[in-house]
Amino acid sequence: MDIFMDFFNKPSVTETFVDVLLCAVPIWVTVMIGLLIGWSWRPRWTSLVYLGFRSKLRFLCTVPPGFGARRIWLAFTALSAFSVCSTSNKSSVNNGSSKPVEEEAFSRASDKVTEKEKDVVTEKDLEHLLHLLEAGNASFEWQSMMDKSTPNMSYQAWRHEPEIGPVVYRSRTVFEDVTPDIVRDFFWDDEFRPKWDTMLAYFKTLEEDPKTGTTIVHWIKKFPFFCSDREYIIGRRIWESGRKYYAVTKGVPYKALSKRDKPRRVELYFSSWIINAVESRKGDGQMTACEVSLVHYEDMGIPKDVAKLGVRHGMWGAVKKLNSGLRAYQSARKPGTSLSRSAQMASITTKLNMDLVETSGAEDEERGRAVENARKQNDQFGVDWKWIVVGGVALACGLHSSAIGKALMVGAGQRLARR
Repeated sequence: MDIFMDFFNKPSVTETFVDVLLCAVPIWVTVMIGLLIGWSWRPRWTSLVYLGFRSKLRFLCTVPPGFGARRIWLAFTALSAFSVCSTSNKSSVNNGSSKPVEEEAFSRASDKVTEKEKDVVTEKDLEHLLHLLEAGNASFEWQSMMDKSTPNMSYQAWRHEPEIGPVVYRSRTVFEDVTPDIVRDFFWDDEFRPKWDTMLAYFKTLEEDPKTGTTIVHWIKKFPFFCSDREYIIGRRIWESGRKYYAVTKGVPYKALSKRDKPRRVELYFSSWIINAVESRKGDGQMTACEVSLVHYEDMGIPKDVAKLGVRHGMWGAVKKLNSGLRAYQSARKPGTSLSRSAQMASITTKLNMDLVETSGAEDEERGRAVENARKQNDQFGVDWKWIVVGGVALACGLHSSAIGKALMVGAGQRLARR
């Protein structure tokens, strides 16, 4: 008994249960509302439908009698109705006259590269980073995920769930008693990374440009046993303004390295950050702390809800590992210590075009107003009651005759099989 009590007292178990509950409750609330509406307004022509399709449905699907069987097809009915509503909502959004801001942002990151290999990371990617991290903050709905700290670090994280593309994660980390140069080199140093990032199983530099500092690297990351390893071809480059660094890394095509079945290649990948010195929280007025503002998204080929749950439960542990790795790297960078090739490339930066920053800010402000106006228009419609009524009618008729329920169960089963 004590073992079970200890198991259920773990925070991770409780948070997982809450996640499942939060996902299930809205669905069943909608089902019950639809059931009440549909049962009170059940048209009489449903009996004719039942008589006409009874023999065909009996041939397609035979559900054994009993309360357990009814619960099974009721669950499939709810799943089918919920799937129809979700598809309808997405279609109505995508068929609008204006192109969603999120679609525009992510299509920019996933476009095929037409420049030369040394220009795989361009000012357009830098503009995308500025859009997401600075001016774009006001136009996106960011959900707070975490706000924690240690004696030498503070960490805050948010996420944004666009209608198109993977979840976008944004974080702000302040490291005490470290310089921006050390943090910049730390994130770039692939030779040192395996000492703190246990997921990195393999790395190799494929291309590098000594003029701009642009590099193309090949990574293979280890995933849990139920997932295959993931392969990344990453292009990266750093811009500089004073002692403020803008580091951009993204997935890029590379013809010389063909795709394989395993490890699975992650093509949509964007992980970039801004590094700058800030005042220490010690209150002494000294700029001895370093702030890292990060934005990250990728399509790992994992269901979105599963990936969100994994990120949520593994985030703080990963941040603490990163902080420990930074402190070890800081100790290893003693005067006279030779730098790795990756760290040497990190010191080759491009001067930031300030006109780009101002232009990006003006465009993002305009986009923010457009998004807010579109959001207000969508809010006027509220709940799409027609689909609740349709689902309620289907449920009510199914409870009455069980025939329509069988048909919806077959449809839901076919949809799941296609997935």
